[in-house]
Amino acid sequence: MAGPSFKFGQHVLQASCVFFKSRLSIGFVNRKPVVPGHVLVSPLRVVERFGELSSEEVADLFQATQTISGVVEKHFQSSSLTIAIQDGPEAGQTVKHVHVHILPRRVGDFPQNDDVYHALDKHDKQMTDSDERWRSEEEMAEEASVLAKYFNCQVDSS
Repeated sequence: MAGPSFKFGQHVLQASCVFFKSRLSIGFVNRKPVVPGHVLVSPLRVVERFGELSSEEVADLFQATQTISGVVEKHFQSSSLTIAIQDGPEAGQTVKHVHVHILPRRVGDFPQNDDVYHALDKHDKQMTDSDERWRSEEEMAEEASVLAKYFNCQVDSS
């Protein structure tokens, strides 16, 4: 994707990781997905808490989430989705920017279904296990490029 970057809370998100852009929201791949295909949807405006979004931003964010979730479920050949927002630090929010997690789900992907929430709570914390690692920008850009084709997406950071 063209364009330099987007602000994602306290982080900088390279445009190459973005696969969807609407007027007020973006969809992008996750640096450390809980399951294959775990993506994020966020408003373009940096807003820490869900209640701070305008009604127009809420509508756009959820329309984008609905559109992206259908593609993610089909592309990653899942049978269900977990869609979640961690709104505030006590809810597990670590990036100070509203974002929706979309996780494609399959039968047996977690021993107990609700274990997905424990995995989500710790997925972006500091690594302790040598098998866990952050994905490279190249890996993320490759996945974003594949997903962008579903949306005919050409992203710039404006």
